[in-house]
Amino acid sequence: MPMIDETRPFIPARIAVMTVSDTRTFEDDRSGDTLAARIEEAGHILADRVIVRDESDAITAQLYKWIDDKDVQVVISTGGTGITGRDITPECFEALYTKAIPGFGELFRMLSYETIGTSTIQSRATGGIAGTTLLFALPGSTGAVKDGWDKILSTQLDNRYRPCNFIELMPRFGEK
Repeated sequence: MPMIDETRPFIPARIAVMTVSDTRTFEDDRSGDTLAARIEEAGHILADRVIVRDESDAITAQLYKWIDDKDVQVVISTGGTGITGRDITPECFEALYTKAIPGFGELFRMLSYETIGTSTIQSRATGGIAGTTLLFALPGSTGAVKDGWDKILSTQLDNRYRPCNFIELMPRFGEK
C-alpha cells in the first residue's frame, strides 16, 4: 500500500516555478502563488519563480537556463497547456525531454476528470526529464495546480513516499 515512510529523513528538492501567460503579473498570479506556497509548505526550496509570455523562445530560453542550473532539480509550470493557438507550453517542454514521463499527463487527466469531468480532455499536461532536471507542465487554473501538486507531485517529490518516488531516482538520471 502506498505510504509516507516517516522513518526516512525528508530531502527537500530545489524547485523552480514558471507561469506561462500573456496577461498575468506577480500581483494576480493566483496559480503561481498557490504552487509556490505548496512547494514551500511541503519543505522544498523555491529555487526561482518567473512569469513568461506564451512565446516559444521565451519559454524555451527559461527552461534551458534552469536545465543548465545545478541549483534547479525540478521545474513546474502553470499555464499554456490548452488547445488554443497560443497554448504552446507542451511543445516547448516536449522538445527538450531526454525522456518523457507519459504517465504524468495520463494520471493528471484521470484525477482531473473527478473534478471537471470531460473538460479534462482539453488539458495537455505533460512531464519528462531534460538531462537531470524533472519538468512538469500543469494547466493554468488554480484547481489544476492543486490537483497536480496535491494528488501527484507532492508524493512523487517526497523521498519518503513508498514504494518509489522521483527524488530517490534523481542521482541516476544522468547515467549512461
